[in-house]
Amino acid sequence: MTRIVSGFAGSLTLAVPRSGTRPTSDRVREAVFSTLQAMDAVAGMRVLDLYAGSGALGLEAISRGADSAVLVERSGQAAAVCRANAAAVLGSAARSWRRPRVDVLQTTVRAYLGRPAPAEIDLAFLDPPYDTPEEELTQALTALAPRLADDAVVVVERGARSPEPAWPHSLAPLRSRSYGETIVWFAQPAAPFQPA
Repeated sequence: MTRIVSGFAGSLTLAVPRSGTRPTSDRVREAVFSTLQAMDAVAGMRVLDLYAGSGALGLEAISRGADSAVLVERSGQAAAVCRANAAAVLGSAARSWRRPRVDVLQTTVRAYLGRPAPAEIDLAFLDPPYDTPEEELTQALTALAPRLADDAVVVVERGARSPEPAWPHSLAPLRSRSYGETIVWFAQPAAPFQPA
């Protein structure tokens, strides 16, 4: 069972696609969001959830105070689950003062990141299937970087046996945390080079 861990939609059970996804466990999500909230990287943020699956990461951010989230998922079945979960979370928001926005896009990560867009993402999640080639993840990180706000945070979740992502020069890794079979990396846009 997957649920929203905390915030205005806390304890809300989320639907999970029947196949093809590996939802982030509640334990890992709680740990990730504890780190993000300590960094002041959730409330009021514009969130992007790539390889969204059930949408649990982006919707957890919404429940905890993010202003908006875009959930990107290529599978039609999983995108439908994301829409249902988003409607349930937004229904909980309707009972509070919050009026967040959630958009679900059924498309590939590559196609989404290939569209021109301003640098407006404050918090990005990348939780690709564990068998996603490292080259694809690197391409996604490289295409994502120009869309990030200067103080954005990027969270990458992979299997514990996966190598560290090949970070593009525009992203600087901050830390990593292991949780059983899962490892999570945190990164931020690299500071621009300042000549002496």
